[in-house]
Amino acid sequence: MSGKGYLRLQWAREHMDVMTKIREEFVSGKPLKGIKIGMALHVEAKTGIFSLLLREGGAEVRLASCNPLSSDDAVVTSLREDYSMPVYAKKGETREEYYENLNHVLDLKPNVIIDDGGDLVRIVHEERQDLIPDIIGGNEETTTGVVRLRAMEKAGFLKFPMFDVNDAKMKHFFDNRYGTGQSTLDGIMHATNLLIAGKNIVVAGYGFCGKGISMRMKGMGGNVTITEIDPVKAVEAAMDGFHVKKMNDAIRDADLLVTATGMKSVVTYEDFLVAKKGIVICNAGHFDNELDVASLEKNALEKTPVRDDVMKYKISNGNEINLISQGRLVNLASGQGHPVEIMDMSFSIQALVAKYLVEKHNELSNRVYPVPDSIDQDVAVLKLKALGLNIDSLSDEQVKYSSSWNEGT
Repeated sequence: MSGKGYLRLQWAREHMDVMTKIREEFVSGKPLKGIKIGMALHVEAKTGIFSLLLREGGAEVRLASCNPLSSDDAVVTSLREDYSMPVYAKKGETREEYYENLNHVLDLKPNVIIDDGGDLVRIVHEERQDLIPDIIGGNEETTTGVVRLRAMEKAGFLKFPMFDVNDAKMKHFFDNRYGTGQSTLDGIMHATNLLIAGKNIVVAGYGFCGKGISMRMKGMGGNVTITEIDPVKAVEAAMDGFHVKKMNDAIRDADLLVTATGMKSVVTYEDFLVAKKGIVICNAGHFDNELDVASLEKNALEKTPVRDDVMKYKISNGNEINLISQGRLVNLASGQGHPVEIMDMSFSIQALVAKYLVEKHNELSNRVYPVPDSIDQDVAVLKLKALGLNIDSLSDEQVKYSSSWNEGT
């Protein structure tokens, strides 16, 4: 047990202090005893520790990747060989292998689904409806998947309760902002080895992920421009000190472009035609359709690999576009994903949501639920303890004052 994957798992475990506390409860109480959990997540070290935590809590677990390029093969090998964990994933899966692996997870006939991007839930509803009676619910951790779930709920198509982990405070305040910000920069640097300082950088989207990326790029000396469709977020970006432009204008002098929207066709072929020659482009959203990669492939006069994770396209007007990791999630396809301490909080929420589902599923209907505030608070308290921080609390007098309406000044 000394291979690279095993060492990465051990390093992650040693730095996931919130999950260490939850593990104590799970090992002693076995709150997931008899529960089958099917998961589609980015298969790397932090995910591995999460899957082991669920098993330590009594669950039977199967794990597949939620992205064809996001698996850490060394970690996959260690989970299989050192921990006997059923894992169906490898880096560089074909489309056929990707869906075959998801179906291997569903062959478990899970009671709980833990999803990232919504593919497991979609397959159950469209192709494997026979599994629905055994499913008590699940959770979804990313913006793209939550959008899908809300559309399913609105259409009356959702057949079991799902929790929106993405919008939990202890998830999106930190995972989406600090996690995506740091890991996106890490993926870009690993793929390109280029300097950020002095570069013109476009970030598409100013949600929490876009905020984090912009913050880190600015901190490294980049000249950052934001593109947005939401006027409120655009005003926020401007007041945070960033340039704000339409994509077709912003891309003309951009050295580097990053998408982080959860929407398709954010950068079109028409944008590529007017882009600065030699621009580097990448995507930090869940799916690879934020960039119009299909049009790059279709219209390429030449296609040349220039680094391990970078492909140069010479397109119809002679322009040159450098694409990182096929437009897949750059922080995992070219990096190691979010920092350990960030995923410690996100996976702790998901573990506690799984426990909540087991305890409360008979009280839930087929809709998308927010994570209960009590779980957010529990994770926040555990994180404060891990950081060695203490905070004040309200006195009885202050509690009375805050709930009254006729107290004078």
